[in-house]
Amino acid sequence: MRPEQWQHFKAAAKRVPGTQVPLSLIVDSPWMPGHLGIGYQDYYFDSNVWFDAHRRVIEEFPEVIFFPSWWAEIGMAAEPSALGVRVRFWNHQTPSEERIPFRLEDLAELAAPDPKSDGFCPLILHRYATQKQRIFDAGYTIPIVAARGPLCTASFFRGVSQLMMDLIEEPELALRLLDMCTDLVIGWLKAQAAAIGPSVEGFLLLDDIVGFVGKAHYEEFAHPFLKRICDAFPADWVKVYHNDASVAACLERLPDAGFDVLNWSYLTPMTEACARVGGRMTLMGNVPPLDVGVRGTPAEVEASARAVLRDANGHPLILSVGGGVSPGMPAANIHALVRALAEVG
Repeated sequence: MRPEQWQHFKAAAKRVPGTQVPLSLIVDSPWMPGHLGIGYQDYYFDSNVWFDAHRRVIEEFPEVIFFPSWWAEIGMAAEPSALGVRVRFWNHQTPSEERIPFRLEDLAELAAPDPKSDGFCPLILHRYATQKQRIFDAGYTIPIVAARGPLCTASFFRGVSQLMMDLIEEPELALRLLDMCTDLVIGWLKAQAAAIGPSVEGFLLLDDIVGFVGKAHYEEFAHPFLKRICDAFPADWVKVYHNDASVAACLERLPDAGFDVLNWSYLTPMTEACARVGGRMTLMGNVPPLDVGVRGTPAEVEASARAVLRDANGHPLILSVGGGVSPGMPAANIHALVRALAEVG
């Protein structure tokens, strides 16, 4: 991301009047290695390959604001690894996580994770510390840090099905686990910001598991922790929330948690999202990422993007796909998004 692109994204996120709709795509290791024809382990563990991958993508699509920009991530391994989750790596796909059997009643005996020393977090911090000047010298900026959310992190530790049962059968222990995960998320975001320095002005929080619970459970097990994360950072920071599962139970509440931007699933239509948010948050979407982004033709991508812009009807918007860029999305379809936005203006 170039500094002027960040200013454009930030103005859209903060709903500055007169800001033109930007095009921004969340890209990371599920898409980049396959698109560029490089191995996943090379991307994760070779700093030169990682740097060159980001530079190549930025140069290939100069009109696109890639988000969060120079993301040093190892699949979804950082936060779970700090909790002791086993992570497996291959060179042909993203890593997988395997939870270690653990009795929730023994949670008090588990030492609080420290992102400065535990799991793969220190490796990512080292990547930022050693590569940031190279990035700045090349004319780019690193304005955003990123983390998985508390429910997402807890689901790697417990397993999704078991965590859903915990919310019902052991709510007090589940809240204790979520409290620990929230502290980890805040500490992890702050550690990344400290490693990068003053260019950081926001964060991306990713938590699809929030979409697995209804309204009552959202209020008890999600909203307080999401708000605590937002409140832990300056009010003028850009706070972006990604959930491409479902936002049906929480859509109106997300602005109250403190988020500026929502990247959500196309299954909640643009018109409904606009009506329920009511201008209190910028929407980032909403082209279907698989059926259109990956499997559609460029003409279908253009038509979908034009429909998104039409349905937003002036609501604060960042044009994107409804989620991150999925593996296999071709370059021609990204260029189609660029054309659609240029045509509509």
